[in-house]
Parts: sequence; C-alpha cells; structure tokens
Amino acid sequence: MSKYLIRTVETYRTDSESEAKQLIESAKTDSAYTLSKYSSESKTAKAKGEIVDSWYRVTLTKDFCSEKEPDVTATVNYKVERGVFPEPIEKDDEEEMPF
Repeated sequence: MSKYLIRTVETYRTDSESEAKQLIESAKTDSAYTLSKYSSESKTAKAKGEIVDSWYRVTLTKDFCSEKEPDVTATVNYKVERGVFPEPIEKDDEEEMPF
C-alpha cells in the first residue's frame, strides 16, 4: 500500500507578532515543502470585559507533493511536550491539613 502526504495545515500560538513573523519566514524557506498559504491573527481572551491574555495564532498550509502525481513520501513525527507548569506536589499522608 502506498500513501503520500499531500498537504498539512498547522496552527500555532506565539506570544508576540515578531515570533509569528519569524515562524512564517522560517516556513517560507524550508525546502521540505511548499508553503502555499499562511496567516497570522492577533487573539485576546477577556474576563469581565478586561483583556487577561493575548497571543498570535499562526496558520501554515504546507504542500508536500501533487495529489495527481505524487513523487515524494513523507513521514510525520510529533514530539509533544505537555504543559509548561510543573507537576503538582503530592502531599504525604501524615501531613496535617489546615482546616
């Protein structure tokens, strides 16, 4: 069975506009694929009418080969690192809880 990766659409979150631009520029110069479409959008999260978080959403559409005449195979590997926060500290059973 032959299977060919034709296209992927990846969505990233960056902290700043400069990081978003850098991500797009890096994707433009990568020779593993053709960057056929990209966008960057400023996003905010609000609570009680106030902005509590802001970021940039970057969407990259990567073309690897022609669907009609595929000439390249690609393997996708995802390395996922969960969370940026430390794991919760587990308490000993003997430790008293302040009530």
